[in-house]
Amino acid sequence: MEFIHQPYFPGETIAAIATPPGEGGVAIIRISGDDALAVAARIFSGPILTYRSHTAHFGHIYNAQGEHVDDVLVLVMLGKRSYTGENTVEIHCHGGGLITRRVLEVVLNAGARAALPGEFTFKAFMNGKMDLAQAEAVQELICAKNEKALDAAEGQLKGSLSTRVLAFQHTLTQIAAILEAWVDFPEEGLEFATMEELNEDLEQVATSMEKLVKTFHDGKILHDGLSLCLVGCPNVGKSSLMNALLDKDRAIVSPIPGTTRDVLEDHLRLNGLHIKLSDTAGIREAHESIEQEGIRRSKQAMQQADLILLVLDAHKGLEEEDLQLLAQVPQKKTIVVWNKMDLSHPALPKLDVPYLVHLSAKEREGLDQLHAAIDTIIWSNGPPSKEEILITNIRHKEALVESIEAIRRVQEGLRLDVSPEFLTLDMRQSLGELGKIIGTNISEDILSAIFSKFCIGK
Repeated sequence: MEFIHQPYFPGETIAAIATPPGEGGVAIIRISGDDALAVAARIFSGPILTYRSHTAHFGHIYNAQGEHVDDVLVLVMLGKRSYTGENTVEIHCHGGGLITRRVLEVVLNAGARAALPGEFTFKAFMNGKMDLAQAEAVQELICAKNEKALDAAEGQLKGSLSTRVLAFQHTLTQIAAILEAWVDFPEEGLEFATMEELNEDLEQVATSMEKLVKTFHDGKILHDGLSLCLVGCPNVGKSSLMNALLDKDRAIVSPIPGTTRDVLEDHLRLNGLHIKLSDTAGIREAHESIEQEGIRRSKQAMQQADLILLVLDAHKGLEEEDLQLLAQVPQKKTIVVWNKMDLSHPALPKLDVPYLVHLSAKEREGLDQLHAAIDTIIWSNGPPSKEEILITNIRHKEALVESIEAIRRVQEGLRLDVSPEFLTLDMRQSLGELGKIIGTNISEDILSAIFSKFCIGK
C-alpha cells in the first residue's frame, strides 16, 4: 500500500469516485482534507466556503476554462464530524462512467490528489475516528455475502470486538504493572497481589480469549462462505443434483458415463450462506488421458472442499467403486447421498456414516432433508446469534493465539517461581499482540496489507 510507506501528511487533500463503476442515477466524488472546501470552491458555482456542516446545496461544476461540466448536489461535512475526521465535500453528479470521470478530473485539476485504495478509511483510522478492527469491519461490511456476515461486520464496526480486546488489555495491564513493581522494588516487600490471585486473573483472561478464538470457525464460514463438492462414480446423478441445488440447468445431464470431464463450478445461497458448488468428474478406473486428468482434479477438489456430497446410485445399489470412495472421503465433512430414490432399487445396505440422506435429484424430492443435513454439519453447536462476537479475520485469530501463549508462559513462570523480569517480557508480548488487533501496536507492513484490500473511494 504505497501511501502507508510514504510520509503521512495529516490533512492532505485527496479525491476519488466513491460509487461503483457503471451507469446509474447518481455517482459520488468524495474530497477530503484541509483544502477540501477550497478545491470545491474553485469548481462549484455556489459560495461553498460559507456553508454550514452537514448541509446540501444544488449548483454547477465548471472546469478551469469556465465550461459547464454537470449539474450537481454538494454535501459539506466539516472536521471531526466527517467520516475521515477532516473537512469533506461530496459531489453528487449524474451517474455514468464518462461524466463521473470528467467531474473527478476537474476536481483533481483544482488541487486534490487522487486517493489510493482505502485511503479515506486510513485517514479515519489515523484521525482516531475508528480503531483498526473497526476499519477492517468497513471492508467486511461492504463484502458481506449474507445476513449473518452483515450482522457480524456491523457489530465489529460498532466496537464490540474492540471493547472486548480493551477489557483484556485492562486486566493484563494491571497484572503487568504488579510484575514490573516486583522488578523495580525487589527489596521493598511490596505485596500488591498473591501468586494465586495473579494466576486466577490470568486464567480468567486466557479462558475468555480462547472462547473468542473458537468463534473463528463460525466467523470464517460467515465471512468467506463454503465450498461444497459433489463426488461419486460416473452416472450416479451428480450433475442432476447440481442442477437441482442451483434450480437451473447448469450441468449437462446424460446417461453416458463420464460426461463431466472437468470441475464445473457455480454459486448459490443456501440456508442464508454463500456456497461455491463444484460438480466433479466421475471417479473410476480410467485409461483415457483426458478422463484421468478430470479424475485427478476431482480428487483435488474433494480434498480442498469444506463439505463433500458423496452421491450414490440407489437404483444400482452399492458397488465396489462406491466402497472405495467411502473409504477415501473424510467422514466428518461428508454427507452421503442416496440419489435416484424415485427409481426401483434393491434394499439399501446400512452405512456406518454420520450424515446420510435419501433423495431424487431428477424429481427435486428430498432436497429439504439435504439442506437440513448441511446446516447440521456446518453448525455443530447451532448457528451463531446476532449478539455473539465472532472472529472473522485470520489476523485477529493469530494475534489472540499468540497473546494466549504468552499468558500461559507467564502462568508457568509463576508456578516455577521464575524471576519477574522474565515474566514481564511475556506480559508485554501478550499486550502487544492484542494491540495489533485494534491498531495500537501495528507495523506499516500490516497496515499496507489491510488497506490495500479496500476499494478506491472508501
